[in-house]
Parts: sequence; C-alpha cells; structure tokens
Amino acid sequence: MNLQAHPDSLARALDEFRRQFGGEPRIFRAPGRVNLIGGHLDYNEGWVLPIAIDRSCYVLVRRRNDRVLRVHSAHFNETLEFCPGDSRPSSHHWSTYVRGVAWSLAREVPALPGANLLIESEVPLGSGLSSSAALEVAVGFALLSLAEAKIDPVVLALACQRAENEYVGMRCGIMDQFAACFGRRGCALLIDCRTLAVEPLPIDETRVRVVVANTMVKHALASSEYNIRRRECEEAAARARQSRPSLRTLRDVSWPEIESESRAWPENLRRRARHVTTEISRVKDAVRALRASDFASLGRLMSESHESLDADYQVTSPELNSMVAIARGLPGVLGARMTGGGFGGCTVNLVLAEHAESFASALAHAYEAETRHRPDVTICRASDGACEIEPWKNSRQSAGGSPAARSLS
Repeated sequence: MNLQAHPDSLARALDEFRRQFGGEPRIFRAPGRVNLIGGHLDYNEGWVLPIAIDRSCYVLVRRRNDRVLRVHSAHFNETLEFCPGDSRPSSHHWSTYVRGVAWSLAREVPALPGANLLIESEVPLGSGLSSSAALEVAVGFALLSLAEAKIDPVVLALACQRAENEYVGMRCGIMDQFAACFGRRGCALLIDCRTLAVEPLPIDETRVRVVVANTMVKHALASSEYNIRRRECEEAAARARQSRPSLRTLRDVSWPEIESESRAWPENLRRRARHVTTEISRVKDAVRALRASDFASLGRLMSESHESLDADYQVTSPELNSMVAIARGLPGVLGARMTGGGFGGCTVNLVLAEHAESFASALAHAYEAETRHRPDVTICRASDGACEIEPWKNSRQSAGGSPAARSLS
C-alpha cells in the first residue's frame, strides 16, 4: 500500500454524501504529517521538521439554513448532530474533534453557519501521522469557507490547536496543525514553534525517500503519558528558571548549561530536559544537513533522536524499538526513528531512493516475523497543505497562504 489517495475515495464519499444529505457538496482536504526530527519539541517552543504526507482527510460539506452541524463519519458509519454552543460530551468520541473545532471557531466567527458534513479519511487513526489535526484543519477550513470568512492559515492552525488543547484535552503543540496548513510539495517544513515562522526546505526525492512504517500497535497510555511529559518539561523549566529569570521554556537553555545543576533534580525531570535540549541541537544540525543535501548526516541525527526518545523521554515501545532495529540492518537505510507521540504508532525512515521499494518489503516481512503484527509500510511524498477541491470550477483556494495575514475578517 502507498500513501497516495485511493482513486475512488472521493467518488465513494460523494455518493455517500448524496445518500446521507442530498445535493452537491464542497470538498476540502487536509493532509496528515510525519515528523523527520524534533520529537516532542513543539510544546517546548522548539523547532520541528515535519512533512505533510500524501494521505489526507476529506470533508464534504453543504450549508444548512439553521445552526445545526450534522456530521457523518464514513469510517465509523455514524451520524450525529449538535450546535457549536452545545455542552461538551462527557466521554471521548471521534466527534469531539469536530465539536471542538466548531467551538473554537465560534470565538472568531460568531455567525458560524450550520452545515451537513461527511468525513472520509485516508490517514490511519492512532498511528502517529496526525489524523486528528488533519480532521481539525479540514473541518475548520470547510466551516470558515461556508461562513465566507478570510482563511488565514496561522489563525486556522491556532484555532484547531486550541480545540485539541482546551476542548479535547490533549495538550499538543502546534506542529501538526501547522504541517496540515502549510505543507509544501517536495519540501520539509522548518517550523519555529515560538515565533510560528515556517520555512519550506526542499528534499530531493530522486535521491532519498521517506518510508513510514506503522507498527499497528497503540498502547492505551499514550494520551495520558503525553500530557505527563508536557508537565514534566514545564517543571524542569521552572527549576532551570530559578537562576535564569528570563527563561521561558527549555528552548532557552542548552544541556551543557544545566547538566551540572540538573543532577540534583528528580531523575525523570533530568532525563526530559536532556532530551529536549539535545533534540533542539539535533534539529539545528539536521537543518544544516538538509540544506547541504547531506542525507547521511540527516539520517544519523534521526537515529540519535530515537535513542534519546527511548532512553531519556521514555515514549517508545517494544514494537517501535523492534521496527527501528530491523530497519537499521537493511540496505539503503540512512536513519530510522519513531514519529508522533510515541507508545506505538509509526516509525519514519530515510532511505536511498533506489532501495526504497525493497526496503519497505523487507521491513514489513521481518517485522511481522518478529512480532506477529502485520505492519503497514508505506513510501510517502511531501505534499501540499490544506485546500479546497473544486472539480467543477476553475479556481482553487489554499490554506497555505501568506503567514503574514493575521485576521479572519
């Protein structure tokens, strides 16, 4: 299987929309993402280096004459309806992300219209490829377009992050939503998670390919442990701030600067701080390597990132470590690491282009033989960010516009 859209995905979705709601919809898409390096740095206001992948979430939408949002999930074969001001559900549900986006956008656009929406996604759930952000951005883009509001990609991404932080309860950083909005074909994205600056960096896909390997395992503690890691980083930063009043996050200090004093900290805080500060250094080195097309160095840094995520951040899993270990023994691989929040999900591998197909096949067979889990190993391409698909019109609107525009009005 590859990460390209199934040719009949939209045809099926259109047929289903007509069955569910009648009429012809507008169509919006937003991509998933894979992070080459910069694990767990976004909520520490560091730098990350993701690519938007060529697998997307699609939202088909048609305006209603009331304020009701009626939403059908093709994956779950379930339909429900609500209004942006309705009370928050007591338990987590796939619709929580949609509700959260509507709740968040209503702050920016009080006259948010009602709509019928159908959701069809190619981004596998719980895989570490950011299916939630792809859904959020696609829904947000669709609702803002129906409201005829200005589409500012920065504001859209921040509104979707707010939905996940404050409504869903997942204290994620900004990387996933920014990747979904600002993706650029053939490029990785250098995102400064403090200033929100985005710089596309070309990646030569004739020389190297990005291979994503889904372990098909996701441990239940992932969400709770993610929030714990964020709290640990905040506590480590607070300790470092005692002698550095201007320090805001761990981004503002290097490991050599705090190595000595951190020996008096609880061991878990010391490890988290060591990962964050050394990972920031690795990202900076990775950017230099990518700009120089030094893919061997980029791959080495990716592998070092995984070791740090395993030993210091403690967010890997036996399956992720097995997948990485197998990958490192195969011809053509330059680097391998876990991607996403951890505790299962996917690895990302940088592979010489001429070895990509054989690497993907060998990795899948070896991993299944070792774990008895059949993985989904895919060769992906860097793709464009969110857009409206208008096959019956000559225009195309993209969310990846100028980040200088700050207002939806």
